[in-house]
Amino acid sequence: MRDSRRMEVFSTLDELNLSDELEEKGYVVVSSTPSTAVSPFGDSIDPFISIVAPYYNPGANFEAAIREMVGVLDSIGVSYELIAVSDGSSDSSTEVIPKIGISTIKDVYHLRQQGKGSALRTGLALGRGRYLGFIDADGDIDPKALRAFVGTVALYQPDIVLGSKRHPMSEVVYPPIRRIYSSVYQLLIKMLFGLSIRDTQTGIKLCRREVIEEVLPRMVEKRFAFDLELFVVARRLGYDKFFEAPVVIRERLTSTINWRSVVNTLIDTFAIFYRERVLHFYDRRL
Repeated sequence: MRDSRRMEVFSTLDELNLSDELEEKGYVVVSSTPSTAVSPFGDSIDPFISIVAPYYNPGANFEAAIREMVGVLDSIGVSYELIAVSDGSSDSSTEVIPKIGISTIKDVYHLRQQGKGSALRTGLALGRGRYLGFIDADGDIDPKALRAFVGTVALYQPDIVLGSKRHPMSEVVYPPIRRIYSSVYQLLIKMLFGLSIRDTQTGIKLCRREVIEEVLPRMVEKRFAFDLELFVVARRLGYDKFFEAPVVIRERLTSTINWRSVVNTLIDTFAIFYRERVLHFYDRRL
């Protein structure tokens, strides 16, 4: 079914120097209903926000989660596009977006699994919005948080708005082991990088386009620490206006946290530290 659809490689990929990587890694971009934002005067314009929803075999709640995101974005009252990126999903979830058939959703696939960070990288490169962000597609994070995110960027024009479990207005249903893991990891990040951010890993962010255009081509993280690398590189380039926003995290029926993912996250975290502090990798000229 994927091969029968019209395939497009968008110009944004060339602007962000990612087209060669897409070809090399065997990515494919499929858009059966490209999104278009329309101004009150009837002109086609770029959307105010582009939201990436990465997924890999997301389960039975995927369609409901996508429809809920669309409903929230419709209610905010700004032009938008939702970019759903399958990271090599092998279940029937890739049939959901065409079935929904909403013109504000871009339908994007990786031919094989590359990692959540890689799916985010592809989706952000495709985004046309003035602000570019992402939210996990598994439905755990209530997309109503996007209303506060849009309000924050309209009022303060921050570099990045980040969802934080530690915001005093956040409502979080989390098992104790995840709370311990999160607290220890954030302490490690503060020791290694000196970032004054209380929660780098909650899967909802919104960034100014200028930040993404400068930061994304320098990033290499494709798996577990994409969010952390985003902040590290942004600060390295002089962006430090980071605003925390509240989130509602619903109860998980299953957990993706296991010892393998913990170990891999730590490996990726120390790799970022090595690239920044030893190699000065993020200072290179592009």
